[in-house]
Amino acid sequence: MDKCDVIVVGAGLAGLVAAHELTSRGRSVTLVEQESEANLGGQAWWSFGGLFLVDSPEQRRLRVRDSFELAWSDWRGSAQFDRLDDQDSWAVRWARAYVEFAATEKRSFLAGHGIGLTPAVGWAERGDLRASGHGNSVPRFHVAWGTGTGVVAPFVASARRAADEGLLTFRHRHRVDEILLAAGAVAGVRGTVLVPDTGPRGVASSRAAVGEFSLEAQAVVVTTGGIGGDHDLVRRHWPPSLGTPPAHMVTGVPAFVDGRGIDIAAAAGARVVNRDRMWHYTEGLHNWDPVWPGHGIRILPGPSSVWLDALGRRLPAPCFPGYDTISTLRYLRTTPDIERYDHSWLVLTERILAKEFALSGSEQNPDITSGSRRQVLRTRLSGGVPGPVQAFRHHGQDFAEAATVGELTERMNALTKEPLLDPALVRAQLEARDAQVANRYSKDAQVQGIRNSRACLGDRLSRTARPHRLLDPAAGPLIGVKVHVLTRKTLGGIQTDLASRALAADGQPVPGLYAAGEAAGFGGGGVHGYNALEGTFLGGCLFSGRAAGQAAAADVG
Repeated sequence: MDKCDVIVVGAGLAGLVAAHELTSRGRSVTLVEQESEANLGGQAWWSFGGLFLVDSPEQRRLRVRDSFELAWSDWRGSAQFDRLDDQDSWAVRWARAYVEFAATEKRSFLAGHGIGLTPAVGWAERGDLRASGHGNSVPRFHVAWGTGTGVVAPFVASARRAADEGLLTFRHRHRVDEILLAAGAVAGVRGTVLVPDTGPRGVASSRAAVGEFSLEAQAVVVTTGGIGGDHDLVRRHWPPSLGTPPAHMVTGVPAFVDGRGIDIAAAAGARVVNRDRMWHYTEGLHNWDPVWPGHGIRILPGPSSVWLDALGRRLPAPCFPGYDTISTLRYLRTTPDIERYDHSWLVLTERILAKEFALSGSEQNPDITSGSRRQVLRTRLSGGVPGPVQAFRHHGQDFAEAATVGELTERMNALTKEPLLDPALVRAQLEARDAQVANRYSKDAQVQGIRNSRACLGDRLSRTARPHRLLDPAAGPLIGVKVHVLTRKTLGGIQTDLASRALAADGQPVPGLYAAGEAAGFGGGGVHGYNALEGTFLGGCLFSGRAAGQAAAADVG
């Protein structure tokens, strides 16, 4: 049986960070991954590269006043931790530690690994319109140069250097099936060798077996991700508070995000908590050029589009674009006369499409992914509709456009199994909204939010169109976008202490077992509670992966 100091299971961002911490301290590591080398970096490679920071120089340059105290208040209001004596007992400690990290050393940690930040700071997840409730009080969504690809790159390079130095061994196409125990402590892993795969990154790979393997180590770090690629698991753990899961969803992560590692850790004695907490978006599009099965892309909307339910009625506050993900999902899945429909609509103008529509993902933002400042300036300040958005508009199955409301609703109805939209009702919704933009003040909460957004320098420059009537022909054509639930993140997971040690049902660490990243709920079994503030998933992988690597290195020393 091959032997090393520590086995890291999963070669996504959290696993790579843990491996970096281990090998930089001289520990030998075997990095076990069921996918091929082409998939190093896991789902983080595909991400937009959003990073939550507090009181950063980028915020201050945009005149955003932020503080740890404000961010921690926002986090608590969003997380709504209600299991503090049990499942949230470690999650709340992880949450405070993470916000402290975001307010202090996170930026220098990123810079130390060569990860830079674009000057823009987005106002993601604006919340439920309550000062003490869910949401970001100020913009905190920083974007890494290179997007998620750029965040992953230095840790991939570190792993390859460690392999050249003999400190790290890659075991691609090795699927872990069991964590081995001896005298109550971790002793290694056992699993299946899968058939070699030469497919492109993200494409679903074969699960055909060609052999078995066993590895021995003093410790195992589980960083295998969540369940978002397996709709059956998503439906199994779907919380009753969100009604019934949709019959049709699009998938925001590759097929290898299958949740296996969480159950394997549980079989070894780790406690899994908060399984009913998930983070799925309501602005998903079918990818016109899919990579994995059911591939969906999330719209990152600005605040101006009107959101209609499947029957053409405007969604109530706080269910506005970019505000409150879980409230919107709950409304769509629990309102009696619309819960049987798996879609809703964003209605907007060409002017809004050009200014406010962005798509999540490294491949949907080639200018930022390239790291070229010149290319970003050329594409982002051109004033036209971004190229990737145009591609979805022209090739995707979810877009309709027309000069008039009647023509638009006819084309929107053609995208559904039955014609659900009444053009008179849709027109009434848009006319009522348009009547609220004539003045600089309004009783309409969404219009108030648009003006609030334009009071923020960053949003006014790049993310929020000047308020205008949707029915103004000069702003057109009108555009209807059919949006779907897109599976993404597992917010619960393996319960861990602040050293990323996996805890058993009695609250004691399972000797030699660690967990990080999404498999651990990004720390403690659910650092986000019920809601995420965005930009916190990559950061959670960095923070918990670092803790796991440092602790395991010390424990096996």
